[in-house]
Amino acid sequence: MDIYKLQPAGFAANCYLVTADGKRAVAIDPSSPSVLDEAKRLGLEIGCALLTHGHFDHIGGCAALRRAGIRVGCLAAERPLAEEGGSGALFGVGVPPFSIDFTFENGQTLSFFGLSFEVIATPGHTAGSCCFRTENALFTGDTLFAGDCGRTDLPTGNAAQMRKSLKTLFDLEGNLAVYPGHGENTNLRRERG
Repeated sequence: MDIYKLQPAGFAANCYLVTADGKRAVAIDPSSPSVLDEAKRLGLEIGCALLTHGHFDHIGGCAALRRAGIRVGCLAAERPLAEEGGSGALFGVGVPPFSIDFTFENGQTLSFFGLSFEVIATPGHTAGSCCFRTENALFTGDTLFAGDCGRTDLPTGNAAQMRKSLKTLFDLEGNLAVYPGHGENTNLRRERG
């Protein structure tokens, strides 16, 4: 498995391209339309996109992916936020409209192109936030950062839920590599502290 981290400029969050065969990739949090060009530069074809949550800075590339025929999925509870533009209006940021193609639930395993992703619901940053675990990697969106966690004061955020979600992640076995929605990568051992 190979993981490519894309860090678009501006508000955009980290985006990850994950591939098992070096040809087809899953895009996690396609934050900018530039993810299509970056995938092409890497010799990858994006087969689908998964959202850790629906905030505007994580979904900015979704409309472009949908126009290219790429399916986009999120936790069922997050669909309304994502399709309404991910609270971008609060920051004066417009996100091109798009529709979610498929939804999933906590505990579900998603399989694409030789990759399996375990869905871990982690409400707190938003009501429908989730993380994806595949092999020794954990994609945490804005639930867990290096040395911090996501804010809980935006629509559908909840500090008590965030504390429970962090405990859920810290209780996972092993020292998973953590790929957050912003900033540098880390690992669970370091974040358990």
